[in-house]
Amino acid sequence: MNRYLITVEGIVQGVGFRPFVFNLAISLKLRGWVNNNSQGVFIDIEGNSKSLKIFLKTLEENPPPLAKIEKVTYIINPLINYVDFSIKESEILENTITLISPDISTCKDCIEDIKSTSNRRYKYPFTNCTNCGPRFSIIKAIPYDRDKTTMKNFKMCNSCLSEYTSPTNRRFHAQPNACKCCGPQFFITDNKGKLLVTEDPIEWAADALNNGKILAIKGLGGFHLVCDAKNISAIELLRRRKIRPEKPFAVMGKNITIIKRYCEVNKLEEETLTSIQKPIVLLKRSPEYFLPQAIAPKQNTIGFMLPFTPLHELLFDNGPDLLIMTSGNINSLPLEYENENAILNLSTIVDYFLMHNRDIHIPIDDSVVKIVNNELMVLRRARGYAPAPLKYDISNAILACGPNMKNTFCLSKKNFLFVSQHNGNLENLETIEHYKRNIEHYKNIFMFKPMAIACDLHPNYISSEYAHEYPLPKIQVQHHHAHIVSCMVENKLRAKVIGIAFDGTGYGTDGSLWGGEFMLCTISAFERVGHITAVPLPGGDIAASEPWRMAVSYINYALKDLTDITELVTSMFGEKALTILKMINSNINCFMTSSMGRFFDA
Repeated sequence: MNRYLITVEGIVQGVGFRPFVFNLAISLKLRGWVNNNSQGVFIDIEGNSKSLKIFLKTLEENPPPLAKIEKVTYIINPLINYVDFSIKESEILENTITLISPDISTCKDCIEDIKSTSNRRYKYPFTNCTNCGPRFSIIKAIPYDRDKTTMKNFKMCNSCLSEYTSPTNRRFHAQPNACKCCGPQFFITDNKGKLLVTEDPIEWAADALNNGKILAIKGLGGFHLVCDAKNISAIELLRRRKIRPEKPFAVMGKNITIIKRYCEVNKLEEETLTSIQKPIVLLKRSPEYFLPQAIAPKQNTIGFMLPFTPLHELLFDNGPDLLIMTSGNINSLPLEYENENAILNLSTIVDYFLMHNRDIHIPIDDSVVKIVNNELMVLRRARGYAPAPLKYDISNAILACGPNMKNTFCLSKKNFLFVSQHNGNLENLETIEHYKRNIEHYKNIFMFKPMAIACDLHPNYISSEYAHEYPLPKIQVQHHHAHIVSCMVENKLRAKVIGIAFDGTGYGTDGSLWGGEFMLCTISAFERVGHITAVPLPGGDIAASEPWRMAVSYINYALKDLTDITELVTSMFGEKALTILKMINSNINCFMTSSMGRFFDA
């Protein structure tokens, strides 16, 4: 007889790990207890040596499907002679780390539940179990227990509590467990927030979509703006209302068969579409593609995803088989995730709201991926992926504040890198507050206290200004060196590399704006060995949104010593080009830039 004290680290909370341990221990006639703590899962277990070895082997080699074990350690202690095996209350330990599961798409078992007329969860849109459902978006604090999530306000009925406490049930200790008797509910309002009485809000919404209406639908991590993807009038109206003339919309298909009608889908793309993450996958249009061009104007690819919640499955039962599913926000503002603010900000875009009364604590966009050279490339890391960490050999606790555009931040702790979800562009107060709130949340759930702050070299980046609010050592990183190092880390390169960074603009060590750079790089240092020729950037940042300015600048650079270009540029761009020429020749509000992005603009 032996007694083992076992610590399991990794993504082991919110994935059915304690029920798995409980049932495994019972099957092997072992005694003791298991609980969550802020390090992971702790097991105090005793029994005969052979059974304990089988227990450890099974623990490491056949954990629950959503678990990701990083480390298992154990010590042998004197026997206590436990009489049974139990699940104990969670606890918090100092200077530890808990890995949090991302939100996971609905499993096949739960889909069967909501489709079965004899099941008590028939048509219930919040159905979940230990193998699927909300995690990161509803967690307020760790350890992962119901009272530390937005499910705290929903007391389980006797039937749900029976499942929750039954070791053989797949909802054993499933923290978001609920049903139509005790759980969250959907409802319909008009675009002013007035409640509409409907027998079945989801069927009502599906019927509205069939009739060309635009809805704001609250889902797992925030609101989507939704309409029939085959209805040209609805799509064009959505573009006008959202003031989004050309940027592609994502599409959700009822199933993989429907998606294959419109796009070429290889094996890896299909595996990614149907994975537990269910991201948006960029797919090449098939020759038979006949959907409205307004979905993705001037594009040869389209972003498709599959249903990832029971809500979506139920919508497709009665609604169109293809739905536009674009982020529910006003241009440049963060994703809407709170009912009142959504009504306030989206009322001019949508006809109706389909909302629910379960709070979203942390909003999270859809992830966007692409298969390149038969490998997965994550273009926007969000739902399904964040906050799962990357392993890297770094022990120092550093907060990396990220860029201004398409921001993500990163925490490093105990050889893990926690890359945040997509935060958007830090160009307005709402997004900046959203960014700061997310940083505080990550610091809270990962018990993170930075010893240093990393930020971009650009002194006027909002993220850099935020970094300087901390009374801690600063690590300022040149923008394009950061781009190259991120590629080095992604590809596990340690040796010196030749790095080429073609970008919009980034602040250079000489005070000019770089962007077409050739560098010799290590992880911690770089040498700028080449760049494209620098030219004036008339008006600064405005040249990025008015690319004709850069055309004037490059024409001036190429031809000014050969001919008078006044007539040429005015014939191309009108009299306004003369103002730009004067700015360039007088060096008024002109920064020098070696940006490849601005060269492409020209």
